[in-house]
Amino acid sequence: MDRPSVTLIQRQAYQFEHHYSAAVPVLLSDEPPPIGTGLGPDPVELLCSAVGNCLSASLWFACQKYKDDPSPLRTEVKATVGKNERGRNRVQGLAVELHLGRPSAELGHLQRVLDTFEDYCTVTQSVAAAVPVTLRVLDSTGAVLKG
Repeated sequence: MDRPSVTLIQRQAYQFEHHYSAAVPVLLSDEPPPIGTGLGPDPVELLCSAVGNCLSASLWFACQKYKDDPSPLRTEVKATVGKNERGRNRVQGLAVELHLGRPSAELGHLQRVLDTFEDYCTVTQSVAAAVPVTLRVLDSTGAVLKG
C-alpha cells in the first residue's frame, strides 16, 4: 500500500503550505491570532477535519455498497482542548456529529451500516487510541440514530 505523504513548507511565521500530490491544491495552515494571522486552519482544526472526513467517507462508502444514498452528508467535529498535568495544551476529546441528508426510513440498510462503518475508518480508529472520540449520527429529521 502506498504511504501517504505531505510536505510542509513554511511561508512565514506560523503559516505553512501543505503540499500533497501535484493534482491537489496547496493548503495553507496558520495559528489563530494573537500567535498567527488565522489565514488557514490550525493543527487542531486539521485533526478535526481528518477525523470528520474519514468518518463521513466511511459511512458514504458503506451506504454505497447497499445502493443507499445518505447525501448530502454534513459532519461537525468539535475538539476539547485543555491543559495536561504539565500545563501543556492537549486535545482531550473530539465530539463528532454526522448528519445524514435523508430520513433514516429512506435508507434500507442503514442499521447494518451504523453497526460497522466506524471500524473501517483508518484515521478515527488510530486517533481514538489516544484521544477519546464520541460520535452521534442523526438523520435529516434530527432523529438520533447512533450515540
